[in-house]
Amino acid sequence: MTKNGGGGAIRVAIAATSAVRRSGLEAIVRDKKSLRLSGSVLNLFSLKTRLQEINPDVVVADLSDSDPQFPSIVALLNQNGTTVVALIDDPNPGWTARSLRAGLMAILARDSASADILAAIHAANRGLVLLDPEVAEAFGSVPRLESAHATAGVPEQLTPREVEVLRLLAEGLGNKEISSRLGVSEHTAKFHISSILAKLGAASRTEAVTMGIRMGLVLL
Repeated sequence: MTKNGGGGAIRVAIAATSAVRRSGLEAIVRDKKSLRLSGSVLNLFSLKTRLQEINPDVVVADLSDSDPQFPSIVALLNQNGTTVVALIDDPNPGWTARSLRAGLMAILARDSASADILAAIHAANRGLVLLDPEVAEAFGSVPRLESAHATAGVPEQLTPREVEVLRLLAEGLGNKEISSRLGVSEHTAKFHISSILAKLGAASRTEAVTMGIRMGLVLL
């Protein structure tokens, strides 16, 4: 759950090494009444020391590469109720998987249009995951070697059938459509969904899908 909770302007912080990039992202935020610029830093490491002062709901991080320490910083920010949107070109698929599991909410290309960045900020604040189409394609084109480890953090591992149902939920299918797709009764489909929610500790189908994306079980 985000700190903003849907009330008032979303507090946004910018993390960018380049002064030019930082200025451009600040302008995007300032031009939107639903957002409020809460501060700017050189990188997420700098933000750690000023987190209480800046207190952002969402951080937009401009990245030059797939820094291996980035996922751990994202996880730390998530514990504080701060979500992160990353702007990065050609991220490493393994880095993408680790970052999503750590709580990263959005990955866009650095040359993304202002409208796309704004959409990602609002989506992240609502707890929705958003991936640039090219990033999603690259992420899904490699063997999911990390998937076996992805479920280690949940109370129980999902069965292959439950993973299949979770992916159908990600497609937006309802109980009747899932039962038809799998050739099972609607009661059985409901049972699988209830089991998924219980195992993941998810309060809703949307939350279960989001968790599945972060764990590498669902590819967008």
